[in-house]
Amino acid sequence: MTTPSEETGTTPQRPVQPTIPSNLSGVPESSALASTITTAGSPFSAAPTSAVSAQRPEKVRIRGRLLKLMLSMMVGNIAIFAIWGAVPGVLLPLQVQGIVGEQNSGPIFGLVATIGAFAAMIAQPVAGLVSDRTRSRFGRRAPWMVLGVLLGGLSLLFMGAANGIVQLTVGWVMVQITFNFAQGPLSAILPDRVPSGARGTFSSLSGLGLMLGSLGGSIAGAQFAKSIPAGYLTFAGIALIVIVLFVLFNPDSSNKGEPKPPFSFVAFLQTFWVSPRKHPDFFWGFTGRLLLYAGYFMVTGFQLFILQKYIGLGANAVGMVPVLSLISLVGIIITTLIGGPISDRIGRRKIVVIIAGSVMAISLVFPLILPTVTGMMLFAFVSGLGFGAYQAVDTALMSEVLPSKDDFAKDLGVLNIAATLPQTLAPGLAGLLVFAFSSYTPLFPVGIVLALVGAFAVLPIKSVR
Repeated sequence: MTTPSEETGTTPQRPVQPTIPSNLSGVPESSALASTITTAGSPFSAAPTSAVSAQRPEKVRIRGRLLKLMLSMMVGNIAIFAIWGAVPGVLLPLQVQGIVGEQNSGPIFGLVATIGAFAAMIAQPVAGLVSDRTRSRFGRRAPWMVLGVLLGGLSLLFMGAANGIVQLTVGWVMVQITFNFAQGPLSAILPDRVPSGARGTFSSLSGLGLMLGSLGGSIAGAQFAKSIPAGYLTFAGIALIVIVLFVLFNPDSSNKGEPKPPFSFVAFLQTFWVSPRKHPDFFWGFTGRLLLYAGYFMVTGFQLFILQKYIGLGANAVGMVPVLSLISLVGIIITTLIGGPISDRIGRRKIVVIIAGSVMAISLVFPLILPTVTGMMLFAFVSGLGFGAYQAVDTALMSEVLPSKDDFAKDLGVLNIAATLPQTLAPGLAGLLVFAFSSYTPLFPVGIVLALVGAFAVLPIKSVR
């Protein structure tokens, strides 16, 4: 049997003395952010979220159980994010068009997407809170991951049978809630079980899985354009199989005897507000992701309609979606595989995030000045370069500024609002811009500004270099 230090290749050290927080209410203050109890060298110890994190992370060799966990998380992300790539990217807008007709499909789709994204925004913090406080022989994450994909699959089948907008909206809300109960606990495994010195590499592979799933989902989804219910069934089955295998091959230890952290409903509601005074680093990271994603989703969320009407492809737009996804995937693979390991090697996260976000802003220039298929191809490739590096390194950065060691999943769920809220607001904002200007052109300059501001929002973060 190997020891934890043998699994990761680190040298055993004496345990770090915990810092006792000044408040005992269960709601962390800024001065109590260093109250993370860790054991140096343990592959499953939580990293401090205090200013200590600003030091260069200790290098960790990823092998054994840690390597298996990393690869499994990548595959798990592929399975879940394939749904997010296929359904809102291709299948849902096509289903809306089939119900209401092409003329009114844009505004109706925006409304359905907004309601669903709002449900996701609420669901993931709740899912995180519940899993943080779950005590079972299988640990706190596994039960909810399995239950989430099971109920999510049934919700997709309900969507496939829907023949009206109300039914479709209800089904999409159910899908968002249930699959976020799987995705939230899965994302919490990074701060739960991965040491800081390996998080860049972990984030790169997890980010690669995320993007492979999203883009692969849009490619596969296009193949089900004429058989949408069969597509829903396929994606539901794949997610269920992959997550069950993940839990079986990466079992967590029982936590039945662990005390539950204190819970305050008022404190939970307060977590939906990220205080710049109590948690300034988390606030700036949250704000940066919120703005950058808003700029990105204003365009990608309307990609099918942009291809149909702004580029002028009409009915041929569906066939162009997988082409753009493949082009974007090339850029994403390049930067995802090198972005995280480089940030681990140089011990810096912020500079990589800023450069990646700036590249994403630059990508939006191409379709603005070149409203053709070529312009969209350039956008797809360059945005892939930026988004791959950003997703990998920003995830590692944010894992080191989480406010509380007892509520990783809940805090990551709150952080996920920075990704889901833009999906809630971006369709509405994009629809307003298109309606006001009778053109899709304004989406691109507004997206450029939002992406640049979001990229540079990480500069004030002090606890991570």
